[in-house]
Amino acid sequence: MTYALDAVQLDKSFVTLNSTVSILRSVTITLHQGSIVAIMGPSGSGKTTLLHLLAGLDQPSSGEVWWGDTPVHALDTHQLASARRKHIGLVFQDPHLLPEVSALENVLISGRIHGKVERSRGLELLDAVGMSDRVDAFPATLSGGERQRVAVARALYQDPPVLLADEPTGSLDQRTAQAVSALLIRLARTDGRSVVLVTHDSTLAAQADKVYELDQGELKEIR
Repeated sequence: MTYALDAVQLDKSFVTLNSTVSILRSVTITLHQGSIVAIMGPSGSGKTTLLHLLAGLDQPSSGEVWWGDTPVHALDTHQLASARRKHIGLVFQDPHLLPEVSALENVLISGRIHGKVERSRGLELLDAVGMSDRVDAFPATLSGGERQRVAVARALYQDPPVLLADEPTGSLDQRTAQAVSALLIRLARTDGRSVVLVTHDSTLAAQADKVYELDQGELKEIR
């Protein structure tokens, strides 16, 4: 079985003026190629912190993260940015779209940053997320669900094998959340992409291959 992502014995703590606060304790999780994993847990349990470690946006106090055979913990800043671009797509609760450019330009932003713009790729992705009729629309004219669809397309632009999604439906109404959830699952299944979903949405979590609960810094498999 091929590993798309592997995190081993992750600890994360912060030193305050008077004490050390432990956020994550000995968290281990393996994401197989083509699998979908959901991580649930109460607010403040460390779910977003864990996702940031898996994405290489933060460093663990101890432990290792691997993207395939790439040791994230051993990379310098430049190597990390390059490896993340190849391996990881990110979707957040807030789509963080640039308000001054169109939906298509938001999808293409990664290509512009890295000097390889493929307009046809952007159009293909917007079509895949059901936004082919809104390619020239600006974010202010889009609904919350439409903005999140653009964010999903943007995350997939570099064709990453792993998609990390932090509460991707958290700010949407139930009907729109179900549509975006179905979209994420469909795209993952169709492309054989591996997905980690941090979510409070039990309906979304039910569609994952494995479900974990993070509570008081400890991760437990519950299904």
